[in-house]
Amino acid sequence: MEIRPTTDEDLDVFVDTVHAAFGRFPETPVEGGGLWWSALEMDRCLLALTADGRPVGTAATHSFELTLPGETLVPAPGVTAVGVLPSHRRQGVLSAMMRHQLADLRARGEFLSVLLASEATIYGRFGYGPATYTQRLTVQRHRSVLALPRARATADAPATGPDHGPYDVSDHGPDHGPDRGSVEVLRRSECGEILEDVYDRYRRAQPGALSRPHRWWALRAGQPPISPAPRYVAVHRDADGVPDGYASYSIGEPDNTLTVDETITVDDTVFTALARFVLGHDLASRVVFQHVPPQHPLRWQLADFRAGEVSGDTDWLWVRLLDVPRALTARGWFTDGELVLDVEDPFLGEHGRYLLTVQDGKADCVLTDREPDLSLDVRDLGSVYLGGTAPSTLVRAGHIRAHRPEAAILADALFRTDRAPHCLHWF
Repeated sequence: MEIRPTTDEDLDVFVDTVHAAFGRFPETPVEGGGLWWSALEMDRCLLALTADGRPVGTAATHSFELTLPGETLVPAPGVTAVGVLPSHRRQGVLSAMMRHQLADLRARGEFLSVLLASEATIYGRFGYGPATYTQRLTVQRHRSVLALPRARATADAPATGPDHGPYDVSDHGPDHGPDRGSVEVLRRSECGEILEDVYDRYRRAQPGALSRPHRWWALRAGQPPISPAPRYVAVHRDADGVPDGYASYSIGEPDNTLTVDETITVDDTVFTALARFVLGHDLASRVVFQHVPPQHPLRWQLADFRAGEVSGDTDWLWVRLLDVPRALTARGWFTDGELVLDVEDPFLGEHGRYLLTVQDGKADCVLTDREPDLSLDVRDLGSVYLGGTAPSTLVRAGHIRAHRPEAAILADALFRTDRAPHCLHWF
């Protein structure tokens, strides 16, 4: 079997092969792009071929940036289009491609990679661990009144909902005082540059978020609101008229459900204003917010807490560390301390024991022969890396071994972040 990088001339073969691996057929090209594979970078794709040259497997990466805790931006290849023809599964093709890909990423100087797992049982064995999580929040419109916290509610700022001025966004927000902005409804085709700019501002401040390169927007590659699928967009503007948030939505079955693809904002006040807007849509019977971060405050802002029904709680971004010291020193830290991590990488046959020292928000990480505080697999280090999974949770689950009672508590304090990681970009 041969594994080789592709060229532009291999695009059709690559696309046909990955679709065959999943038992699907390529979509018919549409004017203006919109095909997920139109954003592929052919110099970052791999083909697995039999001895007689037949393609049987594919793998690729996108060039993204990942926002780490501390608002540090780092290169993060996004693994995608991984597939093996049904006739050649369980013959080592996938493992060979993943090993080849990881070696290629290291050769490019990259110290981590990310992916969205089609199946949760596949990628752990290659060193990837779930690092961010997402969920849906469904609100029945007749129960969607938003109530201000008691400490803030006044006679001049009553509860708001479908019957209390849904288009007025001048009520107080949760963290930033009164919202003096406004909301405007635009068609997706009218606000491409606005979406790109607002998303970029958002992702630079949100740990766990990925960049959306300009070519994705230009090619309309991906899911709404990037794709050409018809959508309305509620654009929020601040008091000076500058866009600082949006909600992409459509109304359909069943029973006039308003589905919000994504809500992108620079702060909680703007999110509340957009939520109030869509919850006040007269023609909707219910509103479904896709990709809401766990523990998001919107549910607590509902006057009826049970009106917010959580579902679809799932993993999203998986992280794989390729260079442990570089990865740990790249992110920001919020507690001082010292921890010895004994890290196994079974897939690559590697092992390292590292002394992690954090002081004043910066980390130093070096090899050591000191006794370990924690022993863990590289996939578990990927899970705790962004702060979305507490090390103590994995200790209790039997994934991580704590060699002294206080080690898990210290690890929780070190790896915690000022803001929970979240990713909603699909690739």
